[in-house]
Amino acid sequence: MRRRTLLALMGLAAMTAFQAATPAFAQDGPQPRLPTEPLTIVTRDGTRHAFTVEMALSPDQQTVGLMFRPEVKPDEGMLFDWGQPRESAMWMRNTITSLDMVFISQDGRIHRIAERTVPLSLATVDSRGPVRATLELAAGTAARLNLRVGDKVEQRIFGTAR
Repeated sequence: MRRRTLLALMGLAAMTAFQAATPAFAQDGPQPRLPTEPLTIVTRDGTRHAFTVEMALSPDQQTVGLMFRPEVKPDEGMLFDWGQPRESAMWMRNTITSLDMVFISQDGRIHRIAERTVPLSLATVDSRGPVRATLELAAGTAARLNLRVGDKVEQRIFGTAR
């Protein structure tokens, strides 16, 4: 009897350690709201669009992202700062609302926009070139604001914040 109890406890400890080491796969709800910062997108005609974005800075925060969030407000989003330019490949695993993904180069220019991504999809959405950050916005935001490749993003990580 003691042996079975000991084996059960060892199994439970191993499962708990695995879940702690793999947060995205053990994640069954949204992560707490992350610290926010201002971000502004300036379109080619000079129109300024202000957002408040959650800052996904650590690998754990970036892995979970906006999973399980029922909505993203029109003036909010999440900015994934990769720290230095790199290829960015995102997916919609456990993301229950459609998003626009804006891939931003080191100088703060929009490199690529993936509009209306498919909720819960495992297909990768990639930057198609090195980017410093990826911005996730509510689906339809890029079309509503007429965002285009080359538009400028002002935010402290790009050294462009006002």
